[in-house]
Amino acid sequence: MAAVTTMNEGRPAAAWGAVLSMALCVAMLIASEFMPVSLLTPMAAGLNATEGQTGQATSVSGLFAIAASILVTTVAGRLDRKWVLVAMTALMLLSLVLVAASPNFAMLMLGRALLGICIGGFWALATAVLMRLVPAADMPRALALMYGGQAIAAAFAAPIGSYFGGLLGWRAVFWMLVPIVAVNLAWHLISLPALPARGRQDFRGMIGLLARPHFRRGLVAAMLSWGSAFTMFTYLRPFLEQVTGADVAVLSMLLLLLGCAGFAGTWASGRFFTGSIAPWLRLPALVMAGCTLGLLLLGSSVVAAGMFLAIWGATNTAMSVIWMTWMSRTVDDEPEAAGSLMVAAIQASILLGAVLGGILLDTLSIAATFAGSVALAAVAVLLIGGGRSLLKPN
Repeated sequence: MAAVTTMNEGRPAAAWGAVLSMALCVAMLIASEFMPVSLLTPMAAGLNATEGQTGQATSVSGLFAIAASILVTTVAGRLDRKWVLVAMTALMLLSLVLVAASPNFAMLMLGRALLGICIGGFWALATAVLMRLVPAADMPRALALMYGGQAIAAAFAAPIGSYFGGLLGWRAVFWMLVPIVAVNLAWHLISLPALPARGRQDFRGMIGLLARPHFRRGLVAAMLSWGSAFTMFTYLRPFLEQVTGADVAVLSMLLLLLGCAGFAGTWASGRFFTGSIAPWLRLPALVMAGCTLGLLLLGSSVVAAGMFLAIWGATNTAMSVIWMTWMSRTVDDEPEAAGSLMVAAIQASILLGAVLGGILLDTLSIAATFAGSVALAAVAVLLIGGGRSLLKPN
């Protein structure tokens, strides 16, 4: 592959080794953040908590991710972005050790809070860093490759977590992630080039972005889309156990199917989203809500549940590429500020989705949780419309 150089830095822009290193980091972030989904029941039993309370292990990481995503570009100041990403990965390593060794619920929450800082910091910088590693024409491909790490984690983390959680206990599952993250940390050190900060970032850039109507509307639409997804996904295991009647073996197979379908979504998103992004923006909320509604109506059948989960999984991975491509094209003049706001919005929606879903589950039923997911998606689709109002004015 011919080297493409940037005008400002004079070095190869298509640094695919560094992109692959970031893809592995994404896989570990997703596996670490959402592992409680596949281990929700045993973790709740082991910590003497309800499933709704244990689901907040996801929301607490989201809470700290929101703060970190907003603050990282300003706190990091003029620090080389390579070393910021290295620090975030080291923090993920520490978080996993704390969670795996946690003697009580409070220590678990501390570990999850540290993970949230890592999530927010990494994701706030990820797209801006990719824009410096590859030329603009390769951004959809680079995003698809990085989010391929999400598909890998979705495909294997949940079923492996469910299987080994039943075999060895939920703590052993978190210990299994520790050496992989350590290898990823070393890979960052080797593959990431120097990425000096491009001027000092402050909150004025974020405020300026929020003053742009198209970006503000897109941010709210993205929040609703992710909020819908994680109101359902955080409490998927209780649904499959209570409604579908899945035991550990069937549960693991269904989660594996969901994750493997994510590869199809990643493959498609890297190839099809090269033209106008507007028509694609409402697709994730529309399709995923349809799948959630299908589960509500036909989820007692293992075959039907598997079909809807496969479609949901493929669309879920495509959603990240769609919205981050929108961001990179719509606010290419302020990528770090936009990344901070996008990550804060997404993590806020994950937090609120987990909280809303947990409340509905504990006070009403798992069906109410899934119905809440469908309602949020419907609002997102109405807000997005044809997608043109979310694009940068000519």
